[in-house]
Amino acid sequence: MTRKPPAEDPGDARLRVGPPKEYAAGVPAVTSSLRHAGEQMGVRRSLLTLLRVNQKEGFDCPGCAWPEPDHRHRAEFCENGAKAVAEEATVRRVTPDFFAEHTLEDLLPRSDYWLGQQGRLTHPMYRPAGADRYRPISWDDAFALIARELAALDHPDQAAFYTSGRASNEAAFLYQLFVRGFGTNNLPDCSNMCHESSGSALVETIGIGKGSVSLEDLHEADLILVVGQNPGTNHPRMLSALEEAKRRGARVIAVNPLPEAGLLRFKNPQKPSGVIGGGTQLADRFLQIRLGGDQALFQAFNRLLLEAEDDDPGIVLDTSFITAHTHGFEEFAEQARKTSWADVLEATGLSETEIRDAFRDVLAAEKTVVCWAMGLTQHRHSVPTIRDVVNFLLLRGNIGRPGAGLCPVRGHSNVQGDRTMGIYEKPSEDFLDALGAEFGFAPPRHHGHDAVETIRAMRDGDVKVFVGLGGNFVAAAPDTEVTEQALRNCRLTVQISTKLNRSHVVTGEEALILPCLGRTEADLRPSGPQSVTVEDSMGMVHLSRGRLAPASGHLLSEVAIICGMARAALGAREPRVPWDDFAADYDRVRDRIARVIPGFEGFNDRVRRPGGFALPHPPRDERRFTTATGRANFTANPVEFPRVPEGRLLLQTLRSHDQYNTTIYGLDDRYRGIHQGRRVLFVHRDDLAARGLADGDLVDIVSEYEDGVERRAPRFRTVAFPTPRGCCAAYFPETNVLVPLDSTAETSNTPTSKSIVVRLEPCAGV
Repeated sequence: MTRKPPAEDPGDARLRVGPPKEYAAGVPAVTSSLRHAGEQMGVRRSLLTLLRVNQKEGFDCPGCAWPEPDHRHRAEFCENGAKAVAEEATVRRVTPDFFAEHTLEDLLPRSDYWLGQQGRLTHPMYRPAGADRYRPISWDDAFALIARELAALDHPDQAAFYTSGRASNEAAFLYQLFVRGFGTNNLPDCSNMCHESSGSALVETIGIGKGSVSLEDLHEADLILVVGQNPGTNHPRMLSALEEAKRRGARVIAVNPLPEAGLLRFKNPQKPSGVIGGGTQLADRFLQIRLGGDQALFQAFNRLLLEAEDDDPGIVLDTSFITAHTHGFEEFAEQARKTSWADVLEATGLSETEIRDAFRDVLAAEKTVVCWAMGLTQHRHSVPTIRDVVNFLLLRGNIGRPGAGLCPVRGHSNVQGDRTMGIYEKPSEDFLDALGAEFGFAPPRHHGHDAVETIRAMRDGDVKVFVGLGGNFVAAAPDTEVTEQALRNCRLTVQISTKLNRSHVVTGEEALILPCLGRTEADLRPSGPQSVTVEDSMGMVHLSRGRLAPASGHLLSEVAIICGMARAALGAREPRVPWDDFAADYDRVRDRIARVIPGFEGFNDRVRRPGGFALPHPPRDERRFTTATGRANFTANPVEFPRVPEGRLLLQTLRSHDQYNTTIYGLDDRYRGIHQGRRVLFVHRDDLAARGLADGDLVDIVSEYEDGVERRAPRFRTVAFPTPRGCCAAYFPETNVLVPLDSTAETSNTPTSKSIVVRLEPCAGV
């Protein structure tokens, strides 16, 4: 029996705090998966649906982008994957009656959790200017409204088109075609707020903004560094890959400010040892680094590698690789030798003994993989940090050979594919040339707005129409109050969504909600059942086909919605774009992708092979680097790290275990000991005492930035937790309000959500 959504917003009145867990997965993960699935879908629907997740003839999990192995378990999903599927395949519904009962004023104070728990959207909805609630609208009228507002703009750059990483390749390709046919490159996407720093550093250093490893490389590695990443919560299926690597003899070093259960011990619920046994210890070594100290750690490793080569010439470094395939080694080495141990120890909070002990693992490994996520990408110096990760791997030839390489672990299930399809505000000339030649038009050449620039443009009145293809822009973006006011400045906001979220209640003068099919649902078009494709975090492209009956007969696919908008807005402006044909048969879209984007030749045939196909990756496949120098580039980077004023702390925002990005599945963070609440602040016990605070006190978190604006997140319960001294952590999106819009990473312009200077103020009257 499925439970109804909560009638009241539970808030944090029932918050309980217990000890953090010392292992991930196991029986509790199975129990949690089944409970979430049963509450949302019921028992029979859960079984029918979950057994198709990540199968070769099934649908791609709408959660993370971790790749599938060739030989798949019948239950090829993790706890958070089960939650993601349950949220989408829920039997709960948000009908026009719901909107008739609730004004926007009613919905605005509701939590992200409460909004998401209401269920699937069933009808296109319209909020007219001045109205206090949404009302139903036909699809034709919705498309006509979008066309009218776009036509009324002074120029195309007054519109922005956001994309979430859950959009399929076909939808993403058509979306950017529509946007560029309209005349702008304003294509902000979720990559701008998470892994843009990775792409910026990798394009510069190896010539492609993607990782260089396959799943088998991870299995074959001698040493895996997992840096700034919590796979137990964010990419749980990665734990199985680490377990396999350990079985084959790899060592794992975890580098993270917080001790994460998934990197301590993994109880694989698909094996008897994970159910009744002790599981597998994953991390051989845990380096509890201060926030923002990762670059200094890798600079220390690089200096130690150079010194070891001095002591044992021709043995430590891969000099033949460096000579044949790299550029800039001498300049890099000169600076690396000057790395200051005083800076390293201050930045990392580690001892020299800890670093040298870890270096022994580095020196003993012939094949090394470095994995990272947003713990590295959301600092002001994120791009130099990742450049130094590349330096570290180049020194020993650990790019372009089996069992070694770069592994940026992406978030949403097709965030990498969206970029491959052209969702980018700064497209290459080659891509625009191919697109224009294929469709007979002249795409705009000037750069568009990324996510942060889009918020600024809406705030300043320079963008008047905002269209969101999936996601929850309000909850994902920094500086919440500024972001909300920016959207309210728009004439029209459009959200293409499966479920209710914060971005539906913070609107422009007029607003549309366009409900779409999800991954789990059958997509029936005039030519028959349709499949879409996705690209995983390691460059594998494969089909995804849902089987469930749609949540409503009024839903359209993302592809059909995009084609409907384009047909209405562009009319006869682009006669060589057959929008109706594309909406009717997605094979026709893939045929065009094959002619525009390198690596997709024979797309329709190759993607129908079991497991799909791997996209070409020149550094990995042939040690060919398409950089400005034609080689892999060593870089000389001054060491940077946050320096926090006396009496202040450095805050990182993070996810709970009952969460994926902005989607809140529940109110627990089982691995950290948090139950039935989210407004908690993890702080070292000594840092609490130094401020006259105790475990369990209520505080306001106030961020401090050079603009002098006070940003406040009120009434958080302190939790004494083993963080590094001077660092603290809290969940987003509740603490996005503290992230200044203008505090961004150099080069990538990614918000610095992992290094926010804050002070704590006891709540008045408490």
